[in-house]
Amino acid sequence: MASTDAIDSIEETNAEEGGPLRGVRVLEFTQIIAGPVAGIHLSDLGAEVVKIEPPKGEDRRNSGAVVPNEGKYFQSLNRGKRSLTVDLGRPEGRELVKRLVPHFDVVLSNYRFGVAERLGIDYESLRAVRPDIIVATITGFGDHGPHATRAGSDIATQAYSGMIAAEGKIDEDGAPVWLNATPFIDRASAFAAAMAICAALFERSRTGRGQEVHLSLLQTALELMSNKVMREPLHDVTVRDPLLHKMQAARAGGASYAEMIGLRDEGIRLTSHRLYYRGYDTSRGALILGAITQKSRDTIRRVLDMHDETDSPDFDAAAPGADDQVEGWRREIQAKLMARTAEEWETLFVAEGVPASTVNIAEEMSDDEQVLAMGMMTPLVHPVTGTQRVVSPLARMSVTPVVARRPAPALGEHSEEVLLECGLSADEVAALLASGAVTQYR
Repeated sequence: MASTDAIDSIEETNAEEGGPLRGVRVLEFTQIIAGPVAGIHLSDLGAEVVKIEPPKGEDRRNSGAVVPNEGKYFQSLNRGKRSLTVDLGRPEGRELVKRLVPHFDVVLSNYRFGVAERLGIDYESLRAVRPDIIVATITGFGDHGPHATRAGSDIATQAYSGMIAAEGKIDEDGAPVWLNATPFIDRASAFAAAMAICAALFERSRTGRGQEVHLSLLQTALELMSNKVMREPLHDVTVRDPLLHKMQAARAGGASYAEMIGLRDEGIRLTSHRLYYRGYDTSRGALILGAITQKSRDTIRRVLDMHDETDSPDFDAAAPGADDQVEGWRREIQAKLMARTAEEWETLFVAEGVPASTVNIAEEMSDDEQVLAMGMMTPLVHPVTGTQRVVSPLARMSVTPVVARRPAPALGEHSEEVLLECGLSADEVAALLASGAVTQYR
């Protein structure tokens, strides 16, 4: 748990000024993951981020919630922001947004393509209100092309982009298994959006010009698999093209998904046997070996007294019987590792300079000794759920502090103060609240 001193310093930490994006104001129209997480990174860098929500709140607020409207998942995706509730379905709500925009530097959204235009928060509409505005939009499949209007989500993009097939996992029914530990594509898109917004702000500081920034989940997915998607003639004619020809022929012949994956796995195995970059069982707990260099692999061989030939220039991974030979070496390694626990092996391999780790439980990491030593968790106080610890910002900066500045907001917690800051009178705010176009947390 966080120390008393850390808790006592929460208000002081939240009041700090000086992040590299200090003075930048972001108006966020986001939902689910990619857009909200981009807003977190901008907030960590010092920007003032105001999240626009519908009067009943973003749907994700109640995903797995114990306390209504304050689900842990929502809080993890929206810390560092203030909440302003606006009913964008009403003319007065959309008109209010136009009055707010001149007070902000960046507008961030990740609605389905076409929704921003319908709500009047697209680049062309907003630049008419503030010519130097930066408008960043994240969509599923891009802003033109045959699938631009198609709904996007992390899992759907994993399927469309080939990521699920590249992972090659199937369940007991032969159905595809997606990468579901965390939404990789959504979060990577958020990183890219924050980076691009920072670049756009830098450009504006030099030239005074705003611009439109567009990202898509599909583009992010392709980048995450760039080594597979990239075309390179010598490799392709040797490895890619024969594999694709075999898989396409099988598909045309009615092969099942599991059969297709089997063909792909067979082709991939012929290019890379990774005895020392994989997981193993032990007498207690699971172990991961992450040896990516010859030196690390040779160290593991010495420790385990292994004499495989997979790094020998004379070893032909494509030769008949090579798969069976490698599988025999894998079983030998597995048998040797059963002699000790994962923690014991980890201690031994780490002392030898080999990348290796026991397989830890994510829910335990908030109390991990290295996490605590590095300050990778930050204490905050939520207005409804109380004291909490959140994951700290990704980067540390020696001059301009990067900090988790506030917890996720309660629904409409800052509606009145944001509107007053943006020049509305107290009577105007009262009228908007009375009409229901805006709501305020009490």
